[in-house]
Amino acid sequence: MLRAESAIPVRMRRVAVVAPEQALRESLVRIAEAGCVEIDLADDGGPDVRGPAARRLQRLRAEPAQPVLSEVPPDLETLEREGRADLLAGEAQMEERLGSAIRRGAVAALAGWCPEAELGTTTARIAGAGGALVPLRTPRGVDPPTLLAGAASAPPAHQAHPATTVRRSFTPLVTTYGTVPYADLDPTMAAGIVYVVMFGLMFGDAGHGLLLVAFALLLRAGRPRRAATLRPLWPFVAGAGLAATLAGVAYGEFFGPTGVLPVLWLEPLDEPMRLLATAVAFGAVLLAVAYAAGITNRWREGGPATALYATTGVAGAMLYLGLAVVAGYVWLGRAAYGVVGGVIAVAGLVLAGAGLHSTTAGGPGGAVQTGIQLFDAVVRIGSNVVSFARLAAFGLTHAALGSIVWDGTTALAGRGPVGVAAAALVFLLGNALAFSLEALVAGVQALRLEFYELFSRLFEGEGRPFRPWHLPVQHRTPSAVAAGPPAAHVAGPHTPAREEYP
Repeated sequence: MLRAESAIPVRMRRVAVVAPEQALRESLVRIAEAGCVEIDLADDGGPDVRGPAARRLQRLRAEPAQPVLSEVPPDLETLEREGRADLLAGEAQMEERLGSAIRRGAVAALAGWCPEAELGTTTARIAGAGGALVPLRTPRGVDPPTLLAGAASAPPAHQAHPATTVRRSFTPLVTTYGTVPYADLDPTMAAGIVYVVMFGLMFGDAGHGLLLVAFALLLRAGRPRRAATLRPLWPFVAGAGLAATLAGVAYGEFFGPTGVLPVLWLEPLDEPMRLLATAVAFGAVLLAVAYAAGITNRWREGGPATALYATTGVAGAMLYLGLAVVAGYVWLGRAAYGVVGGVIAVAGLVLAGAGLHSTTAGGPGGAVQTGIQLFDAVVRIGSNVVSFARLAAFGLTHAALGSIVWDGTTALAGRGPVGVAAAALVFLLGNALAFSLEALVAGVQALRLEFYELFSRLFEGEGRPFRPWHLPVQHRTPSAVAAGPPAAHVAGPHTPAREEYP
């Protein structure tokens, strides 16, 4: 099972790297090799930060190389003469850190951030070099950088917990939208599950869903090799395929209405209004959950006042709830629903108006601005709920394409051997076209619903991503460093196998 901490970003600690001047470089080498500390750099970028290695690298004008850090101070002149752009680039980064250090007598220090779970390991690592990693109090008004749990270091894939593997495959869905603020909830798992469910409703065909599952298994096996970079996403693809398969079973669709599967719930083309109502109701529930998460985020960001007055907080949730109850009055015709819903909606408008007006300059102009924003909030709620009708619309489109292909197949199959061959061709090409077109459309539309209807309520700002300093280290003697590139591996034998932070 996932830990409770997975509902929030990885906990960070403000730290200081402290070491005697003569031990600072070796301590930083070990930190770079560990790759789990983000180090603050000097803001001015002056000559103390941009040192000789950077200038020699600029003169070299070599193709960009993967920076490599030498364990011991290298001979820069020899590196330039030998064209070692990789070691010069690594040394240039080291000079940036050394130039950013604060010095008091014989002691130097650098501030930064480190995940709490890595403090003990990193402290022990640099202690052997004579340095120390000292926890500090987080500065007031400064938000730590954000690292989602799915992107944190973990055992190799074959040893990782299955839930961790799934979370990592969902992480790009959130990071593509933006960086989660450090104070907010981490929506990775919920967002991934919602995405695959919405995709499945629009791509509901058991045959097409099983093809996606098969493709996911190929990705997991490292096939095709050109798609090796997509291998971590295989659980995401498998989840989308499984959701499409289940929806296809419910619709009775298997490469179209072939009759292979019975209809367990409804047939989209025969009951479009029922499917449409289900999609809108599902969207309404998702919006309610998004408002609940938004209230939590506003509270964590700015306290109870922010949570109360924000249009993505309690005020917006009350407006949404009130309008939903009013809609119940319209649907059921009960006057009590209309009264109760109206009271709740007005209370939400008053709270939201107070919050919005406080951000204006006041006066008539502020009142007009607040009124426009409140009108926009009401319209957005209605349009966002209706927007989920596209789950049904594109599900109907998929079913219609499958029906057209199947009707063409059956019409040709009864015309002798040539007709059978033509029917097989129509069936294969038609399903290939429907699969490609609908997979693209459903994927894009699910992403749109996730971003615009849901994430817009979860997040009001953006955090700063955690960017630790991580370079491979070449463990060599001073004479060997100057001699040129060796055949040895750049990581030391004491470095455990670990996964990089992004």
